[in-house]
Amino acid sequence: MTVLETAKKMIDYSHGNLHDINHFMKVYAYAKMIADGEQLDPDTQKLVEMTALVHDIACPLCRVKYGNTNGKNQEKESAALIAEFFKDSNLPQDFTDHHHTLDQIDGIDYQIIIEADYLVNADESHFSGHNIKNMYDKIFKTETGKFLLRSMYQNCLENETL
Repeated sequence: MTVLETAKKMIDYSHGNLHDINHFMKVYAYAKMIADGEQLDPDTQKLVEMTALVHDIACPLCRVKYGNTNGKNQEKESAALIAEFFKDSNLPQDFTDHHHTLDQIDGIDYQIIIEADYLVNADESHFSGHNIKNMYDKIFKTETGKFLLRSMYQNCLENETL
């Protein structure tokens, strides 16, 4: 399955929920940009882009089942959904691993997804300068992700020291 096929399938999967579609497409754009900046090999680049598109695949189910889209609930539900979503693809099985936990970042692909998702969530949820600085100091690791965070949220960070 290509990145384009995955994007089209996720858009269809979202049943017209513009918030969800806009969110994962923005995360995809930032993830692609960060991955490009970090000069990933082509296989890891594709993994990052595909993961960005499906990173919140469990949101619709979690809204119905739990009444929220809490990351822990998404962790419980997403692996089966991703496996089903990609069942006819030639992606490796480890691609279906999925989580939102910040203390279990175990590779550059996951690091980039965390950073890209945060860039979008900081805007959508209007995170404080303190929150943004904390993420910059403790979670962001890629040079490209740090650059984007500093540049995009410089007005929020005026009273914070980076």
